[in-house]
Amino acid sequence: MRTLPAGHPSLALGFASPPGTLVVLGRAGGVLVPPALRGPVTFGRNTAEVTVPLGEDDRRVSRCHGVLERHAGRWWVRATGKVPLRLPRSRLLFAGAAPVPLSTGYLPVYARGSGDREHVLEVRIADGTSSPVPAARLRADERLVLAMVARGFLRWEERPRAVPVPLAARRLSALDPAGGWTAEAVAGVLDAVRDRFRPGAGDEDLVAGLVAAAVLVPPDLALLSPVLMPDGGVEWMSSTWGS
Repeated sequence: MRTLPAGHPSLALGFASPPGTLVVLGRAGGVLVPPALRGPVTFGRNTAEVTVPLGEDDRRVSRCHGVLERHAGRWWVRATGKVPLRLPRSRLLFAGAAPVPLSTGYLPVYARGSGDREHVLEVRIADGTSSPVPAARLRADERLVLAMVARGFLRWEERPRAVPVPLAARRLSALDPAGGWTAEAVAGVLDAVRDRFRPGAGDEDLVAGLVAAAVLVPPDLALLSPVLMPDGGVEWMSSTWGS
């Protein structure tokens, strides 16, 4: 296996590799598994024992939360943690349940952590096709606002809806009290992004388009989850996933 460093760009942006290659990525890095290798690839909180760390600073995530394994010519995901994995379309996968086969292409797998934290494991099985390349980048404040408004889309929910501006403003104010997140400020950020990317689009079409184009990516959910430090302070996640 080849390792990938922490801060590697999101797999939603694509990954040039031969068809059948498995690539797995978390915030602390990941691995590339050539088609000739079978794995398994484990993931969870115990960085010393798993292949790819996930939620390593969150005790609600199990030491080994899940495993990717290959059999019958396909990759499968199996849950092993105390909290179920959540797959796209809001499907829950519990420990002890039958493993789920993975299709080629991009797939985010989610583990709900403590508080409102959401840990994302990105999985990509190369299929030989190209992936969307973002037409432009978002500023840090824009990415934060858009991650909040597009939360359901970034979670690949069954029927995602954009978070209304007043509710997004209240949640951002609770998350970042010094940010000045009034409804007018949030709406201004959305309008600025709308003018650059999808003039005239409603909020729902705007965020859906940004996610489809990989301008916003599932790991941006980490922006909505401050990390509590041992001294009682708060450390804010930075995002390099979409760069």
